[in-house]
Amino acid sequence: MTPAKLAEAVLAAARALFSERGLDPAALPASTTVERPRNPEHGDYASTIALQLAKKVRAQPRDLAAGIADHLGRTPGVKSVEIAGPGFLNIRLDTASAGQLARVVVQTGREYGHSDRLAGQRINLEFVSANPTGPVHIGGARWAALGDALARLLRASGADVGTEYYVNDAGAQIDRFARSLEAAAGGRPVPEDGYAGEYIKQIADAIKKDHPDAGEATFRDEGVARMLREIRTSLADFGVPFDLFFRESDLHSRGELETALARLREQGHVYDAAGAIWLRTTDFGDDKDRVLRKSDGEWTYFAADCAYYLDKRERGFERLMMLLGADHHGYIGRMRAMAACFGDQPERTLEILIGQLVNLVKDGEPLRMSKRAGTVVTIEDLVESIGVDAARYALARFSSDSPIDIDVDLWTRSTRDNPVYYVQYVAARTASVSRNAAEVGLTRGEADDFRPELLGHEKEQDLLKALGDYPAIVAAAAELREPHRVARYLEELAGSYHRFYDNCRILPVGDEPIGDLHRARLWLNDATRTVIANGLDLLGVSAPERM
Repeated sequence: MTPAKLAEAVLAAARALFSERGLDPAALPASTTVERPRNPEHGDYASTIALQLAKKVRAQPRDLAAGIADHLGRTPGVKSVEIAGPGFLNIRLDTASAGQLARVVVQTGREYGHSDRLAGQRINLEFVSANPTGPVHIGGARWAALGDALARLLRASGADVGTEYYVNDAGAQIDRFARSLEAAAGGRPVPEDGYAGEYIKQIADAIKKDHPDAGEATFRDEGVARMLREIRTSLADFGVPFDLFFRESDLHSRGELETALARLREQGHVYDAAGAIWLRTTDFGDDKDRVLRKSDGEWTYFAADCAYYLDKRERGFERLMMLLGADHHGYIGRMRAMAACFGDQPERTLEILIGQLVNLVKDGEPLRMSKRAGTVVTIEDLVESIGVDAARYALARFSSDSPIDIDVDLWTRSTRDNPVYYVQYVAARTASVSRNAAEVGLTRGEADDFRPELLGHEKEQDLLKALGDYPAIVAAAAELREPHRVARYLEELAGSYHRFYDNCRILPVGDEPIGDLHRARLWLNDATRTVIANGLDLLGVSAPERM
């Protein structure tokens, strides 16, 4: 029995009690959950449903708990239900019911852990969005890993997600980029406010070769195009595809800034002052009003932000999520105010996550400079140092609001203290067990012949409970926007499997005949590989069959 099925049984028992006592069924929740108690001696799972319902129906929690326990105890697979404290339900499953989870996991396969909890939500997830003026740096790599993992989690929870990279290809930074390329192509120092690094010289030389008479406009267009191709390639090599690369210049060429301005005027939040056009964002908590168009007629970056927001909303996205760097805290207030100026409810339509810095560390010292980029550590530097899998796992393993030091020595080590190695080793070991089983003629057999009641060893039961936790972990990681929960869970699951493997022999030894216990344990082995592979896939990390 899975935790989800047990939760359904708990709710069914509560319904039966309400019907029996004539209590108001409207007080019952649409769904409930069960959790593993901290102390295993208290049972396999615990429920607080009696405590939740007591106030609503003006009953004593322990009295409700007793009634629910009576009905729940008749459920097939439930061994016992005890009442603890003010009204907790401590539930024990019989061995066969607990063991059936192994079959459920294997048969469900890649879909195990998926749900429809977020079904019906259309979410636009924008992340990385680095200017096309240089390679993706290590901070952008963090957002690439987190953003892609978050997209996978949201989709696994039933949401319709569109991933998007906003290309800032208009404005002053692009002009500086073009001038830097032109200077480098002519053998001159780049401007003081320009861009430096070996990549500037490489791109400039390539443009000069193809366009000997290139001027600033050509360096701008070709430079952005070449840099964007490199960014796309870097992210694709990192396993991070995007549904759309949206160019800021398209907002300008299609007149979307004018459209956004007109919409904001209709809402009554635009005014003219000192020759400029302003948005009265202070009406909605911003610290100051924002200029949309300067007195010289030039649009501001904020005006493009407004147009881009409106574009996303008119493409049918109900919730816009943005992953931004540590230097964007001040961005949140103005964006929320802008959404409100459009008539939206920012708490429903806009969600901004702020991340912290990342350092690549070797021999105890941060690496400060890339050979090619000159001033930053790039995504290629990171991958070259520790590999894609380790990089993706390391970047997703920590909460986004925590600074990270990625220790090259640790993340390249083939030992248990390297988290990704520790988890991937279980993926490889479970695959190895399956191969070795096939060589000696051991198979799981038909699903109907599986004998879950044989999985009664303490370490087998612990592993089954860990496997049962996975769907709730995925749901929580999606709803809380915290992919690191999956990584930490996988490490705990890996530990449970290692303890099972060390104490419960799966393969027959010597002339020992193959029995039902071997087959049952093979089901459990294969269920573990399924969950390890599913969890690693949510993080964009491979589950190797050999290491």
